[in-house]
Amino acid sequence: MSKNKKRAVIILIIIAIVLALFPLFMLKGAKFSGSDDAGSSMVNEITGGDYHPWFTPVLEQVIHGELPGEIESLLFCVQTGIGVGIIAFIMGRLVERKKQEDMRNAEENNKKEHPAG
Repeated sequence: MSKNKKRAVIILIIIAIVLALFPLFMLKGAKFSGSDDAGSSMVNEITGGDYHPWFTPVLEQVIHGELPGEIESLLFCVQTGIGVGIIAFIMGRLVERKKQEDMRNAEENNKKEHPAG
């Protein structure tokens, strides 16, 4: 690896660390909530608290209560992992297809330049 590439990698790693740690120090005391909470509070504000959901989630019906936060996070992570796996698979297929096309083109060009016989 060349000296410039090593320097670029080190700089990018430092930037990634700073970006990961920045919110921890700058957002002390901030309250984070999901879009579901924001949506329900807005609906309650608009309807005056008279809104009742049309249905309850299937898993909440099965366990007769709300899912614990840890389980929701786990399901979200599994869903994210599946999505990343699909995207990585598609990208890998596209890269491999490009390599095979390049190899075929190189072989055809080689045959044209050096015909047998």
